[in-house]
Amino acid sequence: MPARLKLPRPTDAELAILGVLWRLGPSTVRAVMEQLNRTQPTGYTTVLKLLQIMTEKGLVRRTGAGRQHVYEPTLREQDTQRQLLRDLMDRAFEGSAQKLVLQALSAKPADPAELAEIRRLLNQLEEEAR
Repeated sequence: MPARLKLPRPTDAELAILGVLWRLGPSTVRAVMEQLNRTQPTGYTTVLKLLQIMTEKGLVRRTGAGRQHVYEPTLREQDTQRQLLRDLMDRAFEGSAQKLVLQALSAKPADPAELAEIRRLLNQLEEEAR
């Protein structure tokens, strides 16, 4: 599925499931449930229902036959994050990347390693723009 395809914005619960699938790769309902239960009790039928909804929305695809279905995300983690950021930037920051970044850095200061990576990325973007 192309990265530019705009899918519905995942809910917090759906993002938690996507996070598990990005970490583990294609997984069964039981495997997803076991990972989610490490931080918050979640029932099998709840995870199954959410995965069914996510399949209908196009957030995940289901493969497998019989009772054992395997689910995998339709978009990479980075593509989903970019889509969520574009949406947030448009809705809350008048489309301004500068406003978004400034608020993000003032809300939770970056550590020195993160700042170095931000500088590296900014330098790379400046080079590409020349």
